[in-house]
Amino acid sequence: MVSVINTVDTSHEDMIHDAQMDYYGTRLATCSSDRSVKIFDVRNGGQILIADLRGHEGPVWQVAWAHPMYGNILASCSYDRKVIIWKEENGTWEKTYEYTGHDSSVNSVCWAPHDYGLILACGSSDGAISLLSYTGDGQWEVKKISNAHTIGCNAVSWAPAVVPGSLIEQPSGQKPNYIKRFASGGCDNLVKIWKEEDGQWKEEQKLEAHSDWVRDVAWAPSIGLPTSTIASCSQDGRVFIWTCDDASGNSWSPKLLHKFNDVVWHVSWSITANILAVSGGDNKVTLWKESVDGLWACISDVNKGQGGVSAVTEGQQNEQ
Repeated sequence: MVSVINTVDTSHEDMIHDAQMDYYGTRLATCSSDRSVKIFDVRNGGQILIADLRGHEGPVWQVAWAHPMYGNILASCSYDRKVIIWKEENGTWEKTYEYTGHDSSVNSVCWAPHDYGLILACGSSDGAISLLSYTGDGQWEVKKISNAHTIGCNAVSWAPAVVPGSLIEQPSGQKPNYIKRFASGGCDNLVKIWKEEDGQWKEEQKLEAHSDWVRDVAWAPSIGLPTSTIASCSQDGRVFIWTCDDASGNSWSPKLLHKFNDVVWHVSWSITANILAVSGGDNKVTLWKESVDGLWACISDVNKGQGGVSAVTEGQQNEQ
């Protein structure tokens, strides 16, 4: 049985596009078409507004928390073509960096696993993906993948910093050779996987199954089992679960989780990667679990009520 444990009245003046808990689950960040980003203290079922961040000049689509080892840092992206990185210093939230390198709406932001440093991936309607890396002293280095998706990129999600199969392979005593990877979804109906080689980002895989714009991708957290898993959802109403069993990452196979009657906006994994939350145009959030026979079953049907909220986060995601 799944039940709603808390509702937060955000006082946003327009549709809420994203809501993300911080690493410890004590604070909630929200963003809206009213151009604002808000942060709430939600400890013990409370809801105290900590910050109302103004800096965007259009609807704010997504927010992402950095790992707390880097301090209290939040990224936001907007229709205004900007990415803003906010930081809390001495109890006050301030804009610490503004990236204006995209020519169109920035639709998605996602922090890399903290093991790699402070790196933010940003996907834009101009078709490009930017990677912002903090180099110290307030400086950010920018790398850009141009034409990552024709017509536009809607979502980015990093692979966990865990080598597939490392849980069951014998440790060699040396530090594993991490390869940075992330997935993206676009208006070309494709999910793409990117990997870093010699400091450059290369397209590793194209995953084809959707028949309309891919709205969201979510790479599942991992404890080092051999299988890598990605969820994707689309304008076509379908949610696919992609799995790859070989360590080289070359062969991905899709399994249809469900065909909904409306656009599916977001997919989000639980921290243990065994439950997938799906939210869509039907104003519902559904939770799905894989059974022993490999079939995915709905274990809940939480009606989101009448409001037009289009995002859900199940606890701590792998980037935030």
